[in-house]
Amino acid sequence: MELHFLVLAVLGAVALCGRADKTCEELGFTGLALCSDCDAFAEIVKDQELELDCRKCCAEENEESLSKLTFSGARLEVCMRKLMFYPHVQTFIESKLEKFPAVQAQYRFNASPKLILLDEDGNEKETVRIDNWKMEHIEQFLEQKVKPKHTEI
Repeated sequence: MELHFLVLAVLGAVALCGRADKTCEELGFTGLALCSDCDAFAEIVKDQELELDCRKCCAEENEESLSKLTFSGARLEVCMRKLMFYPHVQTFIESKLEKFPAVQAQYRFNASPKLILLDEDGNEKETVRIDNWKMEHIEQFLEQKVKPKHTEI
């Protein structure tokens, strides 16, 4: 029995060897992906290794951890040259971004559209890819997850 455990541990370590230094974003997952999404993902892709990567990068759903998790600001990062391929993101920046004073657009060469969520000190806490999000989803996400900036009177 102990030998069986040891063999499984070694096989697991060997399987992860090439991926241990990759971040969730590099693997195509983000820290805010819900673990229940990995269930649906596993049914579609039928690849155990990808499912394991998903589970390493997901967040458990519970009332305390996700629904109340908020950030002090965000940076919407995208490549200006690629922006035309993401019309929902482009429309959001042009027509809705001003509604969110705690969110800034930043153009970075070759960057896929993503929201980088920031703490009160401006440190990056989470990154969420928004390639396929509709404008309404971006707006709704920011309303729920980014605290509005308080303007001084």
